[in-house]
Amino acid sequence: MDAASPGPAPLALKPDLAEADRRWRAFFAGDLIDRPVVTVTAPLEGAAPVPSTTYHDRVHGDIDELIDRELRRAEATFYGGEAVPAMNVSFGTDEVTVFCGGRDFRWNPDSGDTNWAVPFVDDWDDHPPLQLDEDNPLWRRMLRFCRRAAEKLAGKMLVQHLDLHTNMDLLMSARGSQRLCLDLIDRPGTIDRAMADARAVFPRIWRAVAAAARMDERGYAHGVYSMEGAAFLQCDFSCMVSPAMFRRWVLPALEEEAAVVRHAVYHWDGPGALCHLADLCAAGGLHCLSYVPGAGCGGHAAHLDLLEQVQSRGKAVHAWGSIEEVKLMHRRLRPEKVWYAAHARSADEARRLLDWLVRNT
Repeated sequence: MDAASPGPAPLALKPDLAEADRRWRAFFAGDLIDRPVVTVTAPLEGAAPVPSTTYHDRVHGDIDELIDRELRRAEATFYGGEAVPAMNVSFGTDEVTVFCGGRDFRWNPDSGDTNWAVPFVDDWDDHPPLQLDEDNPLWRRMLRFCRRAAEKLAGKMLVQHLDLHTNMDLLMSARGSQRLCLDLIDRPGTIDRAMADARAVFPRIWRAVAAAARMDERGYAHGVYSMEGAAFLQCDFSCMVSPAMFRRWVLPALEEEAAVVRHAVYHWDGPGALCHLADLCAAGGLHCLSYVPGAGCGGHAAHLDLLEQVQSRGKAVHAWGSIEEVKLMHRRLRPEKVWYAAHARSADEARRLLDWLVRNT
């Protein structure tokens, strides 16, 4: 943000938002104030815990009740450092696919937070181009949800952007992973055309949701925060493609998305995607890489060699862990190129972490 750009409007649940904004801007500029960027949350003393809403709740529940519940939950939380309260309105990881032609979600009966789209592209040549269906009932509900949340949460907290499984993740959930893998080998020209359609979807989704939630005037918060635009980008399907395929189809789409988002963090999912390290570190617009080690592989403190390698190649890293793990990682990671995330047991413990980082930076 330049000097002429307006700062953030005050939020009741984040009284130090102006200071958090200043630190986020320094992070995106590659600068350091007096400690790394940190998002640390904690339960407020005496506050009763409030359960978060699930995907199923947000798809099927009463919108006003869900917004009220998330507000109560935020009111019971301390947002320390650069953490900014924002409501998650996402319907599921495959929501963009549903908005582009999927009929509905399938649900895991054992988990209200697990759903998926049913593949609907039997043959790319016989299927119309993937595009946003403005009349899709869930898309219309999403826009109503965002508008109502922006109205009810004004001056208190922000609205978070969607779970943006776009680019090749959109193709995968529309076609099915096994059939898409075969298409990449047997029909690369067809995939060129399908990816062009998928890439055209992203800016329409981004701008419509941002407008409904009034993000341009109030700010963008998705863990990461900026008044100009900020979000996580991803391609979980990248673990199933070669570096050459990644460079041909995925990387150009991610760079386009990053240009729209302005301040992008890449959700780098699992050991199978490590083969794309060099390309991700060379990618334009991806400011920060957020590696997900995978089940049974430990947290970020167990992957410091990788995080140091990413920093040495010019990217910032998102590193999460316990309070003690953050302190351990801080002894090795470059402070201007790291965003730490942690959950504390109390607001006092969160403040002590922030003080410790200032003293030890």
